[in-house]
Order: sequence, then C-alpha cells, then structure tokens
Amino acid sequence: MRAGRKRKPGLRYPCGKLKREETEREAMATALSARQRHYGVTAKQARDARLGSSLGRLNLQSLISDQQFDAGVKFGQLHQAHHAIMGLPAPNPTSVTAIMIAAGLVAGVTTTEAEEDTIQNLRKRYDTATDALDQCDRDHRMARGRKPSLLLYRVVCADEDTTLWPECDVGNLRVALNALVRIFRY
Repeated sequence: MRAGRKRKPGLRYPCGKLKREETEREAMATALSARQRHYGVTAKQARDARLGSSLGRLNLQSLISDQQFDAGVKFGQLHQAHHAIMGLPAPNPTSVTAIMIAAGLVAGVTTTEAEEDTIQNLRKRYDTATDALDQCDRDHRMARGRKPSLLLYRVVCADEDTTLWPECDVGNLRVALNALVRIFRY
C-alpha cells in the first residue's frame, strides 16, 4: 500500500499529473457570480444577455426603453457590417485571427465578395442613419453635455461604461437613440 493521501479521481496526463478541466457549467458559474458581485443583481438577472453590454445595462436600469435598446443594437450591427463591407478596420477587433481572416491573410479561409446591390443598400441605410445623427447633433447643439452622436458611438460601438456619466449625457444619448428609432421605424 502507498503512503500518503489517496489520489483524486479524474483524468491524468501520462506523467500522472491531474488534468484540470473546467466544465461549461463551472465557467458559467464563475461568470454569473462575477456579474452578481459587480452589478449587484440576482442570479436570475445575471443570466440576462443584456447585462453584457453597457447599452443593455442602461436598458435593464430602465434608463432607455426597449425600442431605444433595439435601435442601438441594430445601429451597432449596421456599423459593423458597413465597416466590413467597405474594407475599413473593425471598430473593436475581436482577435488578431479575426483581423487576418477579414484581410484574407489566412489560407483556406475565403471571404465572399458582396454583390453591388448589397453594398449600395447597406451604404444607403448607413448614410440615412448617420444623417439622422448629424441632424440630431445640429438640433441639440446648445444642449448641455456631449454631442448625442458621440455618446451613441461610445456606448454602441466602443461599449464604454456609463456609470459615471452625468444625467445630461444620458439624456443626450436618449435623443440619439430616439432619432434611430424613427429611422428604423419601430
């Protein structure tokens, strides 16, 4: 009989060292407990996907409406698609591999060329949305705080945290989101 404590159960490497395998449930539990601690929410609320973005957290706090949240998400998707189709660098690249795939540098991965109609349609929708945001900036140029379009880009595209923003900036963000709601016709 061997001296010492009993071996822990589980898979082992050939050298005898125990393999550390974190299950999906354990990883999710870690993330959920961090969300509960950081944002002060219940376990059920921590599972909400909206908690993962600053725009979603504003919606959960009822600082913006569901229509404003949906318009912001739609603008974020439109902004990313516009950058991808036009060959512009991604506003928030996810990884070096994603950048290399988008540039066509990875062998075996091909990117399909978008049809001309798709490009024109996307550009028209993006131009309409940005024109509405520009008009929104002009209409609210005398308002306190930062420009509505700048705040929208910071929250939707850069996912900037809004916890320390003054109330006037949150109000200006609502103005920009309302302009998008009218454009996307919710």
